[in-house]
Amino acid sequence: MEQKEIELLKLLEKNGRLDTNTISKMLDVAPETVEEMIAKLEKDHAILGYSTLVDWSNVYQYEGVAALIDVKVTPVRGVGFDKIASRIYRFPEVKAVYLMSGAYDLSVSVEGKTMMEVSRFVSEKLSTLDTVISTTTHFILKKYKHDGIIFDDDDDDKRMMVSP
Repeated sequence: MEQKEIELLKLLEKNGRLDTNTISKMLDVAPETVEEMIAKLEKDHAILGYSTLVDWSNVYQYEGVAALIDVKVTPVRGVGFDKIASRIYRFPEVKAVYLMSGAYDLSVSVEGKTMMEVSRFVSEKLSTLDTVISTTTHFILKKYKHDGIIFDDDDDDKRMMVSP
């Protein structure tokens, strides 16, 4: 992968709404080159999608809950953790699944309307899967920072994206 493509990916990762002309000035390349690079990166699956980070606590009458669930599983011969991870990420409640090092094998991010809905997901769907040995659920009480963006900061200038 070329250096300009990596720079482009970093720019889009920080702000997916940058327009082609702005990116071309930042990378010192023609707008057509930016469009070609984006098309290539999408085709090569380096860019998988574009999303918006929403602070749901600022949305009137939104009552939702999120949790991180540590999952201990028995890996399956020949496929390791991939088969169980695939079964888990297909549930609509699941937003993300990660293979982890440490005491637990998988970290699962879920969202639901209530704590009870998330609890039911864990007890009725997740923990009943054949290779799941145990789960530990951590409900997210407040977000302070996510994907480089600081939440709930009084100073709007400080709320901008923060680089690692």
